[in-house]
Amino acid sequence: MANIFPSSHPLVAHKLTRLRDKNTNPKKFRELVREIAALMAYEATADLQTVPREVETPLTSCTGVELQEKIGLVPILRAGLGMVEGVWELMPSSEVWHIGLYRDERTLKPVEYYNKLPIEPTVSVCLILDPMLATGGSAVATADVLKRWGVKKIKFVGLIGAPEGIAAMQKAHPDIPIHLAAIDDHLNEHGYIVPGLGDAGDRQFGTG
Repeated sequence: MANIFPSSHPLVAHKLTRLRDKNTNPKKFRELVREIAALMAYEATADLQTVPREVETPLTSCTGVELQEKIGLVPILRAGLGMVEGVWELMPSSEVWHIGLYRDERTLKPVEYYNKLPIEPTVSVCLILDPMLATGGSAVATADVLKRWGVKKIKFVGLIGAPEGIAAMQKAHPDIPIHLAAIDDHLNEHGYIVPGLGDAGDRQFGTG
């Protein structure tokens, strides 16, 4: 599939297996989400633009690089919050902007309830963070918001995706790369990814 990047890294696969385990407690679940998010962000940012920078080592001068693009992290509330810290550890200067969406359990459609983006974009690259790409409704709606805001470069970074959510995202936003730790089999009648890991928000925050 074009513009879809499932991870093949053994560390990601190992940690994802522990994340799926129904016996993993919320504390460990949060740690795993943070760790996998960092690994996924590492893969998703391989094409960020850089500029040369001269530095002095203890021995001599050399030319290195620094990031040219200003990065924004956009976790989809609430489950996406758990991914922020892992990505932030890699890119501590990143801005974090929150977009609140919940899925109507009857229609399975996203409902926006929070958005505090400033009038003009303050970043050049946005990473949408959400553990699950299920129906794709929240991801599509968030990308809609960011494009209206004026962001030119957007990537989706998640943990698990369903074919239905991937197809919805590709149809609405074929230009947005999708980086996932794994692609699962299907959605069940309640809109949950199978085999999946359950409700990522409930398992992080102990509310399930």
